[in-house]
Amino acid sequence: MNLTRWSIRLPGTQRRNAAGAREPGGVPAARTEQREPREPTDQKDTAPASTATATATAAGRGVDALAVHELLGQVPAPVAVVHGPDHLVAYVNAAYAAVFGSRDAGAPAREALTELVDLGLLPLMDQVRRSGTPRTLKSRRVPGPNPHRETFLTFTCTPILLTAPGHGPSRGVLVFASDVTDQVVSAERLRESERHQREAAVTLQRSLLPQELEQPDDLRVAATYQPGGIDAAVGGDWYDVITLGAGRTAVVIGDVMGRGVRAAAVMGQLRTAVRAYARLDLPPHEVLQLLDGLAADIDASQIATCVYAVYDPNEGTLTYASAGHLPIFIREADSTVHRVSEPTGPPLGTGGWLHASGTVPFGPGASAVLCTDGLVERRDADIDDGLDALERALAAGVGDTPQIVCDRLLRTLGVTAEHDDDVAILVLACPERHGEDADLFRGAALDLLGGIEAAPRARAFADGVLASWRFPEELRELGVLAASELVANSLKHGRAPMGLRLRRTDRRLIVEVTDGDEHLPRRQRAAPADEAGRGIAVVATIAAEWGARRLPEGGKAVWAEFALPAAS
Repeated sequence: MNLTRWSIRLPGTQRRNAAGAREPGGVPAARTEQREPREPTDQKDTAPASTATATATAAGRGVDALAVHELLGQVPAPVAVVHGPDHLVAYVNAAYAAVFGSRDAGAPAREALTELVDLGLLPLMDQVRRSGTPRTLKSRRVPGPNPHRETFLTFTCTPILLTAPGHGPSRGVLVFASDVTDQVVSAERLRESERHQREAAVTLQRSLLPQELEQPDDLRVAATYQPGGIDAAVGGDWYDVITLGAGRTAVVIGDVMGRGVRAAAVMGQLRTAVRAYARLDLPPHEVLQLLDGLAADIDASQIATCVYAVYDPNEGTLTYASAGHLPIFIREADSTVHRVSEPTGPPLGTGGWLHASGTVPFGPGASAVLCTDGLVERRDADIDDGLDALERALAAGVGDTPQIVCDRLLRTLGVTAEHDDDVAILVLACPERHGEDADLFRGAALDLLGGIEAAPRARAFADGVLASWRFPEELRELGVLAASELVANSLKHGRAPMGLRLRRTDRRLIVEVTDGDEHLPRRQRAAPADEAGRGIAVVATIAAEWGARRLPEGGKAVWAEFALPAAS
């Protein structure tokens, strides 16, 4: 298909009179306008019907004159030229015809170039003709020569001025299509690879998180984890709940500063280490101190924030230490909410810092929220705004269960499936108990001054308390025996002050003895002739669990737990 007596110019090019210019073969070149043509009218947008040559000038320098159809015909990419408000077809080259079929000149694009209509290109062509600004429509699927392989083209629409002898200029559009199939296929393969990597990271992340949270006797606990949206790489958020024995519970939440499988792997190592250190029953700041050194050993370039806290039902307190993490939010029984952020230290892995622990009251009716920064941090807002929103949302949820609190925080703070960061939330609640439920949670304590009367007093006290709690005779005898052995061990190896504490929950009996010596007892194998050294071995044999820990104020506590019968 040939252009008909058209000269074609791109707007903005420098033009000059080329009447004297000749081709190498001596053929005169067509004259071009020396001044900008006036605004064309619709009557002049009709194409003449005779064949002619056209000139192309660029940057003020003449170029060999060729027929426009011959010039565009050498382009291997599909090209179409239209003009006028109805985008009348002036020309399509052979490459265009090979992809979409041949087209008749003079017909409106809406009728003759239906493929452009299907691609939504006509509105873009209208904009280009009106504004004189090139526009591009990227990566559109088109029918290709190979039915087994999709073809993608990017269409660029460029404004042009068409001129023929005896006719005024007509504004038109040159449509140029470039094949981007290889780029689209490569991009899709890359996205597929990233999708597989993200799925692997999410799977690893979820497998390293607790599959089921431990549920302590004295707390109600719930947690949630939501990975970032499809376009966000998985981070290293984690949480855990660890029962320490003697009714105490440790909770931890952290965030590895990184994304992908590497961050998830570091998170898994830190979580495993936390559980190991927690079994040592160390104060929170000592646990963070150990984690700090471990994080640097795992990867010096990886740092992580973390908060570790221990709930003690006997004292009604929450003891915590923070390594650069967000504050703990505590809602009291009267619905007031406050943030617990001091003391705090730098993130794990930075080294050179001595962490410290803090203690806050945490009694019946109180709730606590620990979370990662994905819940409150937004790119377009200050993080304090998110913290304030979390505080308001927590204050409004009086009487909600921990799981409901988790769900409401996600909803209130706008965390959706497309959120751009991981989110982890851990909620603790210390329930208020009344009536028969309260009877299942009791405690009794006795101060021991030492001396030969301490052991008989301890046995008598334990027997009376356990009888008042209506325990079966067998369990009562085991509890009295444990109290007697632990007191005897403290009398022999410890020092004053000493105390005996009995506590029951709906699941277990706890016997605990404290003294002023910090040396922790160890289970030893006594020789047949030894008259001593069997006390801890006896306790370990009769109890379901036993352990020892150092007290923050000095001294130690040694405890034993017994499971209660289901009917108790």
